[in-house]
Amino acid sequence: MTTTATGRGAEVHHSHRDVAGGWLRPAVFGAMDGLVSNVALITGVAAAGARVHVVALTGLAGLLAGSLSMAVGEWTSVRSQRHLVAAEIAKERHELVVRPDAEEAELAGLYRSRGLPRTLATQVAKELSRDPEIAWRIHVREELGVDPDDLPSPYVAGGSSLGSFATGALIPLLPYLLGFRHLWLSLVLAGLALVALGASTARFTARPPWRGALEQLALGAGAAAITYGVGSAFGVGLS
Repeated sequence: MTTTATGRGAEVHHSHRDVAGGWLRPAVFGAMDGLVSNVALITGVAAAGARVHVVALTGLAGLLAGSLSMAVGEWTSVRSQRHLVAAEIAKERHELVVRPDAEEAELAGLYRSRGLPRTLATQVAKELSRDPEIAWRIHVREELGVDPDDLPSPYVAGGSSLGSFATGALIPLLPYLLGFRHLWLSLVLAGLALVALGASTARFTARPPWRGALEQLALGAGAAAITYGVGSAFGVGLS
């Protein structure tokens, strides 16, 4: 049985990686942020010669402060974005009422700029402008590049940021909370987590997992080394 070239072409399918990342992308990077910041903080305080309970308290404070700061920042950012989009939607709806012909011509111009012939662009814009509820949504998608029916929630963004940062920040703190007294346990645990998270970030790019793992391990180790040096210097100066 033979297959025509047209038939073969119709059966060929391909898929793309999720370039937006969905919820997983901010979760991975939020955990990475919490992990690197808290392992650096714990390393610096431990290197200064602080007692074990002080190191644990400092790490816990870093976890709480960082998580709450990230949550408030994300909530404020997404809420402000929603307010901005709402204001632009109101403007588009107002313009469609008072200047429908100008808005239709604007939409036709957008389609012409994307390669449609003038006649076809004008026809498409006219058809899409018949229903005002459809028209303002199309204008918002085309002009602002956002989906008005699928705007992000500030509460989901804030909660996700808080949870992911806290999870990452807890990893280097965990040995101290369990009663261990050695910094190297925190560093080893953080190193393993950095490798795992670094490999996970590779799924959002074309790089192999091992390269992402080594890169994140190097960056985390660099941050910990710097704070270790600063902590040691302050510990010597204060002793």
